[in-house]
Amino acid sequence: MVTKVERPGAQEWVPEGADVEQLREAATSCHGCELWEPATQVVFSAGSPTARLALVGEQPGDQEDQRGIPFVGPAGRLLQKAVAEAGIDLATTYVTNAVKHFRFTQTAPGTRRIHASPDVGHITACRPWLAAELVQVDPDVVVCLGATAAKALLPKDFRVTKHRGTLFTLPTSRGEKTFLGTIHPSAVLRTPEAERDAAYAALVADLRVAGSALR
Repeated sequence: MVTKVERPGAQEWVPEGADVEQLREAATSCHGCELWEPATQVVFSAGSPTARLALVGEQPGDQEDQRGIPFVGPAGRLLQKAVAEAGIDLATTYVTNAVKHFRFTQTAPGTRRIHASPDVGHITACRPWLAAELVQVDPDVVVCLGATAAKALLPKDFRVTKHRGTLFTLPTSRGEKTFLGTIHPSAVLRTPEAERDAAYAALVADLRVAGSALR
């Protein structure tokens, strides 16, 4: 029998009406799920707090966990390149993750930390942070990078493989907003080398669709 892990969720740590900087500071104290304990630090967000386009990923990776900044590892560098190639000004974007702490497995102290995808409970526990920051940033377009971000923000029947690159208009607390789901840039890096250029071009094409919604 599998015992369900109860997670209190982040809501009690989210200050009402806080701006992005205040949310970032408050998140350092969050114990809404167990991931805070083995992680080095919370990794909140980066970019413009008044961005028209928000990019939402899965969770921080090893380098992000060490530096406290999202998307600074190989996947982040690829994303920055793809966003620029899609004709989107990086300076006018906001970057965050559905889950704010690094989930990993490790065979022994000092050994390499292996990425482990967050489960639905982690996504649910962390959702109050994502909801609060998107209310404050109030972007016109939100891009969900990968299945975890899609589970946090898009309808339950959304599938990246089936619906990627499609614009959705969904109701939010700040009115109707445009959403788009695509692959996470790390998926491009995991693609076999012979197919990687095509996978990258498809990501850029999806981002161009998102960018077109800003015009």
